[in-house]
Amino acid sequence: MAHLTTTQARKARIRHAIRVASNGRPRLSVFRSSKQIYAQIIDDANGVTLAAASTIEKDVKAKLKTGADVEAAKAIGKLVAERALAAGVKAVVFDRGAYIYHGRVKALADGAREGGLDF
Repeated sequence: MAHLTTTQARKARIRHAIRVASNGRPRLSVFRSSKQIYAQIIDDANGVTLAAASTIEKDVKAKLKTGADVEAAKAIGKLVAERALAAGVKAVVFDRGAYIYHGRVKALADGAREGGLDF
């Protein structure tokens, strides 16, 4: 087996724990770059994305000062929760990837909870 970087190993470890604990629930996956934040709800059993939101969407971008702050992350959390509820998803499992649950990642999770998602 090839050697993994620290980030890859952390991501794999978290994904394994999520897979074990998911009980068939879709996964709320988060990706953050230095300028944007993205969230998507993925049904791993069927390999499809059920809902997604990001700060690069035109209507979202117009409302935000920047895509790289806590307020933007909270707005994206609420938006992805709204879209998930419209798609019939209420309960998810949170996949923070290799990121620490702090700052923008935590704000996105809090926004999704406020939007009505259960995790």
